[in-house]
Amino acid sequence: MTDKMTVAIAAGGTAGHINPALALAEELRDRGHHVVFVGQSRKLEGRLVPEAGFDFVPITVTGFDRSRPWTALTSLWRVNKAKRALASHFSKVGKPDAAIGFGAYVEVPLLGWCKGAGVPYLLHEQNSVPGLANKMMNSHAARVCISVPAARSVFEREGDPGHVLMTGNPVRRSVIEGDRARGRKALGVPEDATLLLVFGGSLGAQHLNERVASLKNELLSRKNLYVLHSTGADGFEETERALALTPEEAKRYRVQPYIDNMGDMLAAADLVLSRSGASSVAEIAALAVPSVLVPYPHATADHQTTNARYLVDAGAGVLCADADIDGSAFADELLHLVDDAAARDAMRQAARGLAQDRAAALLADAVEGLR
Repeated sequence: MTDKMTVAIAAGGTAGHINPALALAEELRDRGHHVVFVGQSRKLEGRLVPEAGFDFVPITVTGFDRSRPWTALTSLWRVNKAKRALASHFSKVGKPDAAIGFGAYVEVPLLGWCKGAGVPYLLHEQNSVPGLANKMMNSHAARVCISVPAARSVFEREGDPGHVLMTGNPVRRSVIEGDRARGRKALGVPEDATLLLVFGGSLGAQHLNERVASLKNELLSRKNLYVLHSTGADGFEETERALALTPEEAKRYRVQPYIDNMGDMLAAADLVLSRSGASSVAEIAALAVPSVLVPYPHATADHQTTNARYLVDAGAGVLCADADIDGSAFADELLHLVDDAAARDAMRQAARGLAQDRAAALLADAVEGLR
């Protein structure tokens, strides 16, 4: 057992940055370490981190718009002010032993302070196309931990083969511990039935929602098939109208705006149809659910396609471009996997081989290695 450490974590802005950070924090706390988060009170981390029971040090930062160069001055001023606030805070409570940034701009003051204070830090990159903050902070990072192999080349250092470590993207325990029987009971789905789980993520679900709604009759013609379709908040009413479910159909096709208990729902599912954001891919892989992935076509540098390749190249998922989902080949592939339990079993075994459920532990090992 490593001596107890204090670890500072900077993560913010979106659930895609914050949830992997919380998954690591849970693992570190279980190992006896003390974790403190640095973030912005008015952003999502200001709610999620205290709810999870972790200390929170608030700072304020603003990014800059490259098309308006003068915004860089305000941004730099706020970063320096936040660094001074962190220096004051840590002078009172003691320096952390290590730190880790999860890629949002909020990491810049913490990791900049670490560099001057002699505190070693890691970076974690969730996406296949790394963001600006992690690229900025790479030069002084002890190591960079990546979620998918495609990110490796951005961070590699000549003569230092161990600088980049493939850990996967940590998934929160509430998802990892999803229970199939509990999920099916909550949905009223029999154990011997097939469950298709559809979700589009917070962005770009409209096209996916429309296409799945158009397949309602073909899906429900399979007497043993149940569907749970999460539309996203913006698409719920429109999808509900398009589906026009009869009371009888609604017994096997449930449509709702979002999913609270994603762990149980993924565990209950036999097949997932979804976008391929970094968190979605990590959660699907962690629970080893066969998947049909339709990358959001407007993602930066088409990174959702690269994210999807992590599962597809392993044989754990099937990829279909958003532009192609209105064609018959997409419907044929989806319905084939709904019908073919043996094909789904092979995909599930392939997903287990990725060991994505070990990502939080591997990342915690890397943090302990900084001591």
